[in-house]
Amino acid sequence: MKDDVPNLKDYSQRLRDEASMDLADIQSDGEAKEPTKHTQIIAIYGKGGIGKSFTLANLSHMMAEMGKRVLLIGCDPKSDTTSLLFGGKACPTIIETSTKKKLAGEEVKIGDVCFKRGGVFAMELGGPEVGRGCGGRGIIHGFELLEKLGFHDWDFDYVLLDFLGDVVCGGFGLPIARDMAQKVILVGSNDLQSLYVANNVCSAVEYFRKLGGNVGVAGLVINKDDGTGEAAAFAKAADIPVLASIPQDDDLRKKSANYQIVGTANGQWGDLFTQLAEAVAGAPPVRPKPLDQDGLLNLFDSKDTGGDFVLVPATDVDMRGKNAQPKKSLEVMYDEA
Repeated sequence: MKDDVPNLKDYSQRLRDEASMDLADIQSDGEAKEPTKHTQIIAIYGKGGIGKSFTLANLSHMMAEMGKRVLLIGCDPKSDTTSLLFGGKACPTIIETSTKKKLAGEEVKIGDVCFKRGGVFAMELGGPEVGRGCGGRGIIHGFELLEKLGFHDWDFDYVLLDFLGDVVCGGFGLPIARDMAQKVILVGSNDLQSLYVANNVCSAVEYFRKLGGNVGVAGLVINKDDGTGEAAAFAKAADIPVLASIPQDDDLRKKSANYQIVGTANGQWGDLFTQLAEAVAGAPPVRPKPLDQDGLLNLFDSKDTGGDFVLVPATDVDMRGKNAQPKKSLEVMYDEA
C-alpha cells in the first residue's frame, strides 16, 4: 500500500476512538444517557426498498432547516440515497470519481464528490457493477478515500450513513463491527421481511456489544405505516423505541416518486419530520433484545406466515421421480444344478 493511502487498521482505530468519545457508559441493562459528542455519527439500516432514502433525505433536510450542519453519506451500491435530495439527479460517486481521477493522474477534490442542497451536504460512496467486485469492499475503500479527503477535520452536527440491512457482507456491517457510529436507526414496515432485516441488525448490534462494542440501537422508524401494528409490536418486543410512524399516504407516495422534499416546515409533513429529527437527536443508543425466528413469526397472523404449516419430509422415491420406476436387473441368474 502506498504511503499516501491510510492504513485500514489505524484508520479503523481512529474511527473507533472518535465514535466512542465522550459517550456515556452503557450499562448491561441497555440504558444510556444521550450522546454528548459534538458530532453524532448515525448509521441507518433497513431492507432494500423500505424507504431509507426517502426517510433520510427528508430527515436531513429538516435537520438543516433547524440550523444543524448535516452530512448525508450514501453507502448503498445502488447510489440512490441522495437522488431524492437532488431532485432525481444522480451525483458522481466517490469510487467512480476516484477511479477516473486515478487514470488521469489527478487527485480527488471535495467538490468532485460532495454536493449540497438546503443546507445538507451529501455524497455517495458507490460500488462495483454486478459481478465485478465486492460491495462490502467498496464500502471499506470508500471510507479510506473519505479519510484522505479529511473526514476527521470536518465540522458537522450529524453524519448520517445509509446502509443496506439485508446484505450480510462484512463491509455493510462496518459501522457496527468497528464502532464507526454511536448509534443505529432502523427503518421498517408492517411486513415480515423488513422486520426480519431489522431483527438481524439488532442481532449484529448485540453480538458486537458482547465483544466489547459500543454501538446501540436508537430506535425504529416505521415507514408506510398502515396501522396493522406489527412493527410497533416488534419494537416493543426488541425493547427499542419507535422514533416516528410515517403513514402510508398517497400524497407522500406521489411526492416521493416525483423527488419532492416533504421534510420542510413549509409543508404539511413538517411537524412529523421535526418530531423525527428531535427524536433522532435525543435517542440514546440502547442494547436491543433480538427475537428468535418463532418470536418474529408470532408478531404476525399464522395464516400470513405459514406458521400453521406442517413440514412433510421428502422420500427417496420422491427425489428419483421417473427414475424411481423398477428396472429389469442385469444380474445373471443361474439355475441350481
